[in-house]
Amino acid sequence: MGKRLRKAVQTLNLIVSNAYVKGFLPGGPSVYGGPLKRFCVPGMNCYSCPGALGACPIGSLQTALGARDRRFPSYVLGYLAAVGMLAGRFICGWLCVFGLIQELLYMIPTPKLKVPETADRLLRFLKYLVLAVLVVGLPLFARDGYGVGDPYFCKYLCPVGTLEGGIPLVLLNGVLRPALGWLFRWKMLVLLLCVLASVFIYRPFCRYICPLGAFYSLFQKVSLVKMRVDEGLCTDCGACSKVCGMRVDPRKDPNSAECIRCGECKDVCPVHALSFEIMGKEIVKKRGKETETV
Repeated sequence: MGKRLRKAVQTLNLIVSNAYVKGFLPGGPSVYGGPLKRFCVPGMNCYSCPGALGACPIGSLQTALGARDRRFPSYVLGYLAAVGMLAGRFICGWLCVFGLIQELLYMIPTPKLKVPETADRLLRFLKYLVLAVLVVGLPLFARDGYGVGDPYFCKYLCPVGTLEGGIPLVLLNGVLRPALGWLFRWKMLVLLLCVLASVFIYRPFCRYICPLGAFYSLFQKVSLVKMRVDEGLCTDCGACSKVCGMRVDPRKDPNSAECIRCGECKDVCPVHALSFEIMGKEIVKKRGKETETV
């Protein structure tokens, strides 16, 4: 599972998820509203992007929780739980559009920053706070005079919506520009900070803020896709932990909640002690220079 394959899968998902070309054409509908929008995509991809064919699961969850009738969001939670139990944060590493964008920004040749370990550990809890407060708590309990809750994360924080939805819609619809106010400027500032941070820190949004990654991480230990360390082969050389952008040590915790299943640790292991499994069955096994599918 090399970098090229993963980048190809990420790029393909970006194209497929935003394949409504008509939405980007002058004079065309600004946002696709067909039947596919009733279904969620597995990763972060803004509902308001002119090309988006599906709905963002986080946006859908907030909308359901903030609805006036307070119905239990069975579909969205069931979908998220099913994806989490099937793949865990494999979605983050292979299918998330914004994850790909952050990785491309990190490839810009600049000196890289290493967040101190103590601060890094504390900041990782922030995404769970975002999930609990902005995605669930406020939409559910902080309601307006009509009994409706705002999608607080999408409205006030999400840089994905600004990049994929806000900016294209403003560029394509001149009538929207005079109406732009402090909220759009605030969201642009958040996006700019995420972009700048991504140049110097590997996937900072995924590590510290993303509520979808926080939700999927809850299923990491029980998901069908797992990583296994062959302790009989492992020499404790540390190559796997050194290459991990998410600062996980696969030798100690191969199924860490922070692992996005990118596979780079597996590729760099000199003795092929790391492998991916589905329901206990190894997917691909390397022996020397040969690769065989099990």
